[in-house]
Amino acid sequence: MQLRAVLAIVLLAGMMPTGAQGAPRKKKHDDSGSTTKGDEAPAEGSTNTDVGMEFAAYSDTDHVAVITPSINAGFHNISGWALHGNYLVDVVSAASADIVSTASSQWHEIRQAGALSATYKPADFGVDAGGSVSTEPDYLSWAAYANVIKEFDQKNITANFGYGFSYDTQGRCGGEGTAMQCTPFNVFSRNLQRGTFTTGLAWVVDRDSLASLALDLIIENGDQSKVYRYIPMFTQQVAQTVPLGASIAFVNANRLPERPLEQLPLSRIRYAATGRYAHRFDDSTLRLEERLYSDSWGLYASSTDVRWIFDLGRRIEFWPHGRFHYQGSVSFWQRAYSSNSTFGWDLPLYRTGDRELGPLWTTEGGLGMRWYLGTGADLRNWQIGLSGDVIYTSYLDDLYVTSRTGVLGALMMQAEW
Repeated sequence: MQLRAVLAIVLLAGMMPTGAQGAPRKKKHDDSGSTTKGDEAPAEGSTNTDVGMEFAAYSDTDHVAVITPSINAGFHNISGWALHGNYLVDVVSAASADIVSTASSQWHEIRQAGALSATYKPADFGVDAGGSVSTEPDYLSWAAYANVIKEFDQKNITANFGYGFSYDTQGRCGGEGTAMQCTPFNVFSRNLQRGTFTTGLAWVVDRDSLASLALDLIIENGDQSKVYRYIPMFTQQVAQTVPLGASIAFVNANRLPERPLEQLPLSRIRYAATGRYAHRFDDSTLRLEERLYSDSWGLYASSTDVRWIFDLGRRIEFWPHGRFHYQGSVSFWQRAYSSNSTFGWDLPLYRTGDRELGPLWTTEGGLGMRWYLGTGADLRNWQIGLSGDVIYTSYLDDLYVTSRTGVLGALMMQAEW
């Protein structure tokens, strides 16, 4: 029963919302489900420490580049408590069609984010809580969450329920977005509040298989419109002739003089259901995930993720990874918005140029590998991981860009003692 209990806890960690995962507990197997012979449970009251670093980089054909170094550390005690923290920096450079269409040549920004979480679970009931802060020159976000965890049926079934709250403040910067050119929040800002309800259930299907189901309800109130996004307007006759992927030159030559700011609805309710299944074969582990999504803006989406992890001896794991995502558009989406300016601006109530709110599909594929460098019985105390993915997105009804190809790579190092 002990192996089944630990497996359920591991899968439950994957059910937590983003930023809500507690630190992993000491266990007799890795997250793929493979056992490590010779591992012994630590003595009562002992504390384990883990420290990790990751360097990720992203680049795409829309001239966007992101470099993200990060560090994390955790402390875990066999008595049931754990503490975990992480910190990252995003360095972004963009000269995408969206940037160029606003008459700017390039855009640079640095984001810093940190999170801290704590878990206490001495028996079959526990609590998990934490918070995070993210800051950019023109954006500040903070969040907090709490979860309760309960195990049933000799720890073969694990349930959790949680709530999270975040508060975002959006401002505006000029020029390249440096802090010296930013308007103070008390002069201009837009706020967004978000409440997230999460419930989940993980269970042991058999001695080699796990399954889980998570449901999320997210309620957002506030203005999510981008303060830098101007929407080109056309006459009704011209709007009907604007082609898919119309160039910046075409848009500028055929649009009306006015270019109003983006305007999105001031509230949004999101719904998501995520199912996961993991099965351990003799020398490999198969992971499947399906996520269904819809919201009050009329957007619906489906995401399917597959990862198959193979053991190449005791020290090396190798996996192929694939993902497919499809979504419709929000109800107010239009490729080209029309306006009658004869008697002043006659604008649509809602308007957006965010292609992530339009219809699209994305396919992703890649490979990854992890080396375990520990000595003696516990080979997994030291490890290095390397992964790379290619991401292709097709935009089905948008200006400027009809497709985008991106490359994402990451190098990870982790140690535990």
